[in-house]
Amino acid sequence: MKEKSRLTVWMTGVFIFLSSVSVQAQNKNDLTFSPVDQLVKMGFENVSCTENDSERVYVVENAAYRLSGVGISKAVDCIQRTGLPAGKNCRIIILDNNVPQISLVYHRNNQLATFRQDSIPTPAREGWEVSYDLGGNWKQVSKSPRRNSSLFKVDIVVYPEISLKNLVITQVYQVLFNLSPAIEVSFWKGMKLTAQMVFPIYNDGYSINDSKIHPRVIALSQSFRLPWKGRTFARISAGLFYSDRYGVDLKVKHIFSDARFWAEGRLSYTGPGGYEGFQFHYGSLSRITWSLGGNFYLPVFNTQFSLKAEKYLLEEKGIRFDMIRHFRYCSIGFYAMTAQHAHKNGGFRFQIALPPYRYKRKWVRITPSKQMGMAYNAGNERYYYKSFRALPEDNIMKENEFNPYFITSELFNY
Repeated sequence: MKEKSRLTVWMTGVFIFLSSVSVQAQNKNDLTFSPVDQLVKMGFENVSCTENDSERVYVVENAAYRLSGVGISKAVDCIQRTGLPAGKNCRIIILDNNVPQISLVYHRNNQLATFRQDSIPTPAREGWEVSYDLGGNWKQVSKSPRRNSSLFKVDIVVYPEISLKNLVITQVYQVLFNLSPAIEVSFWKGMKLTAQMVFPIYNDGYSINDSKIHPRVIALSQSFRLPWKGRTFARISAGLFYSDRYGVDLKVKHIFSDARFWAEGRLSYTGPGGYEGFQFHYGSLSRITWSLGGNFYLPVFNTQFSLKAEKYLLEEKGIRFDMIRHFRYCSIGFYAMTAQHAHKNGGFRFQIALPPYRYKRKWVRITPSKQMGMAYNAGNERYYYKSFRALPEDNIMKENEFNPYFITSELFNY
């Protein structure tokens, strides 16, 4: 009996020791890898986690939520639930098409915390600082393997389009309504192939060609984040664009040290080209258009002000002023323009986020476009001030989705 008792005690001790080791290993594994598993399960893409003596860094791309502010907030909540590292900073780097945009950092000495009902302190969203700074470990982090890669995955995005014009005195509006699905896929970092078809649904007063099924945008684009201070973003696109133009389009944006201010420019070399049905017509590349200006963002109202000098498709030069207020589900703005040979003009524009607001994809996903919008031309100008969009996704709401001040307000208010 005595030997049996000793054996029981010995086995109990071994069991307790192994259980302790297992729990410690499990806790360590949960701390380091569980957030990545959970983020992947939630539908986020290009997810990774690295850690050194000073910082733990998560890399995330939001492919799960239509609204970037909501998606980033969900990612923050997921990482906070599993616990932040003790004695070091925690950083979340947000990607867009594999290109880093902004980062959120929670400093080790940050005392902001909330208390759950079980009295365990949890970091508060207000403790995260949002900026364009990627931290000193980005080169190391960029080489880490990613889970749930976005490369080679296909989105079929259906863009609803409504055009209105008021030129007939006996009719309030003439209407054109199209559904324009686009195949969008990325084969490498920052690259996107876009191929769009137009399916006319209703045409009352527009041209016969607008009633024909035809291709519209067929373009390759490449986005960069330039190394100069890490605050310069660029995108070059080549192919067939909106407004029956084809050629090359370059957009550059540089954010100053005070992120409320940034400069942006655009340079395009295009010619007339487009489809009549499935027959392609084109002219020579002959038109250089450009835009150069500055922006100011008022964080307290999430309002953007911009002033630009521009050259348009009829080669007239002009000045354009915009004021745009950004909300979670929409962006609404007013604009005013003046140019050579043209009367002064202005109007308003808006962009609205379309449901569903939550989705997942494995390899192919069919969704409506992220936003739908219109611009109202108050002066009824039909010839001057003409420009073009390079890609279907280009709009005022998309351009603001990674603004650090806007993301900060979403973290606080969502």
